[in-house]
Parts: sequence; C-alpha cells; structure tokens
Amino acid sequence: MKIATFNINGIKARTEALLRWLDDAQPDVVLLQEIKSVDETFPRELFEERGYNVETHGQKSFNGVAILSKLPLEDVARGLPGDESDEQARWIEATVVGKKALRLCGLYLPNGNPVPGPKFDYKLAWMERLHRRAKDLLASEEVALMAGDYNVIPQAEDAKRPEAWREDALFRPESRAAFRKIVNLGFTEAFRACVQGPGHYSFWDYQGGAWNKNDGIRIDHFLLTPQAADLLLDCQIDAEVRGQEKPSDHVPVWVELDL
Repeated sequence: MKIATFNINGIKARTEALLRWLDDAQPDVVLLQEIKSVDETFPRELFEERGYNVETHGQKSFNGVAILSKLPLEDVARGLPGDESDEQARWIEATVVGKKALRLCGLYLPNGNPVPGPKFDYKLAWMERLHRRAKDLLASEEVALMAGDYNVIPQAEDAKRPEAWREDALFRPESRAAFRKIVNLGFTEAFRACVQGPGHYSFWDYQGGAWNKNDGIRIDHFLLTPQAADLLLDCQIDAEVRGQEKPSDHVPVWVELDL
C-alpha cells in the first residue's frame, strides 16, 4: 500500500498539479494539507472519478486537511483532541483496511512564527496535544501512522542552510525537542529509516530561487507505530514535482507498507 502526504498550498491553485501527480504516482492513499477550502467547495468529483474516496476537514482560506483513499475510509474523526476551543482545521484521521487495518492520522502542524509570540505558544501547545494523541495510538497497539506537514526541521542535515533557520519556529530548540519527545515514545521516522545523509528536502520557498539552488528543508514526515514500522518497505520524496508547472512549495513524501 502506497500512502503519501502532500501539502498542496491551496486546492484551487494546485488542482492540475495534484491531478498530474496522482495520475503519475498512483498512490493508494493521500493525506493532504493546506487545502484552503471549506468542505462544500472541495472539488471532490475530480478525485472520485479517479477512484478515490474523499474526506475533508476544511476551513475558509486557511489550513484544511483531507484524505483521498482508493479503499473505503472508516471511523473518520476531525480535529486534534485536547482543546474544544481550537477551530483551526489541522487534523483528520480514519481507518483503511488492506491485509490489516491501518489508522491514518493526517496533520498540518502550526508554523509558529513569529518567535516569541502567541503563534509560537500555540504551536508548542498543539504539539503537546499531539504527544497525548501519539501516546494513545501507541497504547492501542494499532498499525498506525501520523503524517503531514510537521513544520519542524528535525536536524541540521534537514536544511541546506541550517544557520538561516536558527531563530525560525521550524528550527527552534523548543520545536525540535517537542518533535523528538513524540518520536521517542516509540515511533519510527520513516524517511530516516530508509534514507540517510543530507540533501533531502520536501519544501523549497518560492522566494530567492530556492528550488534552483536546492535551498530546501525537510519538514514533511511520517511517524509510524512499531506495528506499522514492521511493515515498512520504503519511504521516498518526489522532489521532481517541485520543478513542474504551478507547483506547491512542498512535494509529496510517500511510504510503502506491506498491507
């Protein structure tokens, strides 16, 4: 089973780019972030005619997450538990059944800039809620994953110029420590389980010719429970998508699980 995560930076602006990649890559499941659309205006028919079931958790003009799946989606839940007042659409989860049931959690973690400030406080509080959900996932002993745009650069090797990000919320020690705290519960960071070394990125800014300079960062991640990690076959980044027409500033990252 091929499962991808893709921050598309606006479904309306990026429809053709997304469809082109779907037709080429043929993933079984896609976790989307930053759809920037309410549920009612998401162009679900374009994906349904390609054989995908569609579930969205949208928000006007900002945020928004979705799941596209060639398998039926069961037990869909929206919103990260732990704060009833949080209205930002950043979390969706569902179960798909292949050879085994797989719990999918798609997330769009807050950016957190500027630092210091309320947006950074919100990011860290959201990550604490994510930590609690992650503990529950592990306790359930399910085949499960949490994937999406984490807005965290885990290590210096995950940035072409780490010094340029030193004071950014994505690379602040607090953000990285919160990410490690989640991973260290017992998750496998799928890409680093498959690929080592620097030079692997999933985001290139639109400014400053970042793509042409390969001035990127790696902020889109898959965290697998031990039961999912046992099924891991591969994890790769489709970096070439960034060089195509009207691209997102992110590219797809995918895992293949023996499901």
